[in-house]
Amino acid sequence: MTITHTLEDNKLTIKVSGRLDTITAPELEAYINNYIEGVKELVFDLKDMEYTSSAGLRVFLITSKKMAHQGEMIVENVCSDVMEVFEITGFSDFLTIR
Repeated sequence: MTITHTLEDNKLTIKVSGRLDTITAPELEAYINNYIEGVKELVFDLKDMEYTSSAGLRVFLITSKKMAHQGEMIVENVCSDVMEVFEITGFSDFLTIR
């Protein structure tokens, strides 16, 4: 998994590529925690993320709860395999997906 980000004013965009699983999810969670303070809009660009496990879903859930108190979280450019996981698990019901 590779993570990059851009921070403009109060908008943080995090690009995730590769596989988000039990091994890499803690890395993403720590990465988010390093940059999320004061962010009003958090955008996950998942164009190059090919897989997520339940550990990855946990990171999205925890992050969405944090962002509910300080702003908005958006998930964009989701590939069909990851979107299927979001739909099956019900995550597509509460995540803002573009």
